[in-house]
Amino acid sequence: MSKARKKTAPRGAAQPPRNGAGGGRAAPPLAPDWLIIGLAAAGMLVTAYLSFLAWSGGPAALCTEGGGCDIVRQSRWSRFLGLPVAFWGFLVYALLALMAWRMPARLKRWRWMSTLALVGVAVSLYLQSVALIALDAVCPWCLASFAVISAIFGVLVARPHAAAPGMPWTHWWARGAGIAAVVLATLHLGYNGLPGRPDDARLSALADHLRASGAQYYGAWWCTSCQEQKRAFGAAGERLPFVECVPNGRGTPMLARCQTQGIETFPTWIIGGSRHTGLLTPRELARHSGFDWH
Repeated sequence: MSKARKKTAPRGAAQPPRNGAGGGRAAPPLAPDWLIIGLAAAGMLVTAYLSFLAWSGGPAALCTEGGGCDIVRQSRWSRFLGLPVAFWGFLVYALLALMAWRMPARLKRWRWMSTLALVGVAVSLYLQSVALIALDAVCPWCLASFAVISAIFGVLVARPHAAAPGMPWTHWWARGAGIAAVVLATLHLGYNGLPGRPDDARLSALADHLRASGAQYYGAWWCTSCQEQKRAFGAAGERLPFVECVPNGRGTPMLARCQTQGIETFPTWIIGGSRHTGLLTPRELARHSGFDWH
């Protein structure tokens, strides 16, 4: 009596799924990270409001007119690549919320969110430092956004082993810090320009003419319009006949030299005995000082 031969599946045919360990069962979907989503939503609200103010030009709530909020919003650091910095922040928060909601792999989610949050903290800290050091101003709404992105980063750092137990975190920190450094360097160069850029011959000649003619340009290092006045001359801005009136920062006494001239608004130009207040274009300065612009 012959034995029945056991049938084997043809080579390459799909194998039925097996139960148990290594049985090929799909991992259950990862639940949304509601804490990160909630924090990101708060950041989106703050940055959406600041973006609206940047485009509409309206006053900021909880801020006094001409105070720190207005100084920061009117500075060159308030925009990047033509868009409000707050809008870039909104995109970061929206991306974090999307990752926390949809990204399926736990380790992949943690890595991407942590890196993005680290970059966000670094950029926000850079901008807060600029506001304090270069502008002598504080923006409460900007601080609120900094607090939110810092909270998100803190939550992610506090629970790395739940995402990937045993992972060598030194490698991740080095990579994240490197990405943040590249972003900050790009941001800084975008705001300040490349070092050693060549002089514009006409702007250099105008700056020398203003100085030689006895013109005086009164301002303060923390004045955003004064900074824009200097930037209008590019590399020749350092040669303008600038007079610092409030070297100790906003709210401190004005130097006697500026008080004697009756300076009340920055910038103020005195050219040939005539007073001109506000930001002036190089062409306007050429006309007021008798410089041949053509």
